[in-house]
Amino acid sequence: MAGVVLSDAFWRGKRVLLTGHTGFKGSWLAMKLNAWGAQVTGYALPPDATPCLSQVAGVDALIDGRHGDLRDIHALHAVVDEVKPEIVLHLAAQALVRRGYEDPLGTYSSNVMGTLNLLEAVRQVGGVRACVVVTTDKVYANQEWAWPYRENEALGGHDPYSSSKACCELLVQSFAASYFPPARHGEHGLAVATARAGNVLGGGDFAADRLVPDILASWDAGRPVVLRYPDAVRPWQHVLEPLAGYLQLAQGLYEQGTLFQGAWNFGPTDADCCSVAELVAAMSRLWPDAPGFSLQPVSLHEAGMLRLDSSKARQLLGWRPRWGLQQCLERTLAWHQAWKRGDEVCSLSLQQIAEHWETQ
Repeated sequence: MAGVVLSDAFWRGKRVLLTGHTGFKGSWLAMKLNAWGAQVTGYALPPDATPCLSQVAGVDALIDGRHGDLRDIHALHAVVDEVKPEIVLHLAAQALVRRGYEDPLGTYSSNVMGTLNLLEAVRQVGGVRACVVVTTDKVYANQEWAWPYRENEALGGHDPYSSSKACCELLVQSFAASYFPPARHGEHGLAVATARAGNVLGGGDFAADRLVPDILASWDAGRPVVLRYPDAVRPWQHVLEPLAGYLQLAQGLYEQGTLFQGAWNFGPTDADCCSVAELVAAMSRLWPDAPGFSLQPVSLHEAGMLRLDSSKARQLLGWRPRWGLQQCLERTLAWHQAWKRGDEVCSLSLQQIAEHWETQ
């Protein structure tokens, strides 16, 4: 299997349907695709919080942003039929563990039935060449072991969010095998893959119950950040790292068909996997007079040890992370400080996108 040389020229003029463009990762991806000249149609619920990256960066003005619910199959089908995308990047989801506990019905219906509706619309309309469904690193049946999870490890999920994403993985596998089998690629022309990324950081993440947004909000207010699981180890990476992987994977699916079908991990190097407390300490070194943290033990279960093995993406796709954790934190803080000053953050985001692309 040959690798994939990610090319901005490939994306120029491509019709792309991006679900979840109002979310954190979706906003960054929309800006990157727009900068590369893709014809992007976004489909997502309106932002449910203020501020949010899609609004402060003016994402809807950069792309053809539509607001709608993936659980409305008729409205979704109409958009797919109108746009007739060549490539589908599915990021829309209920993406928070604690919200999954609070609203399991909404979490499962969004993450499972929303994905099913999208795949069915793609099947009925036809013409899509590549579809990447983004899930999470939490789809694995976590054994709390020290070594990283590979794509062939057992799926699971203790909490509703993680479980819903594991269900999503099984759904995509089944749907692809049933309707888009590799042996009949010449007939249907579609290659499908899932992407599992680590814990992403970056400017413009304002979501509650995520570590870095909680740190920034607390320290801006001059108080220690409250940590629930200081010893939890996670695969931290800048948001642009997995987004480059998604694009590289989609390009591979488009150009080489079923050679790249299946599941893919996109995670940082082992050196950038660290505990929550260690990440807070690293941020403290970049923040003068940082207020530190306090502890608030909770009863809700979250995985203690979680790392990803991305050897498959490195060896077969040719993907690799470009920024280490230190660079990631520096750029996250630079973005946050610029936003607090009232700077125009879309330009800053595009500058960071260009810097990431140029990093060798």
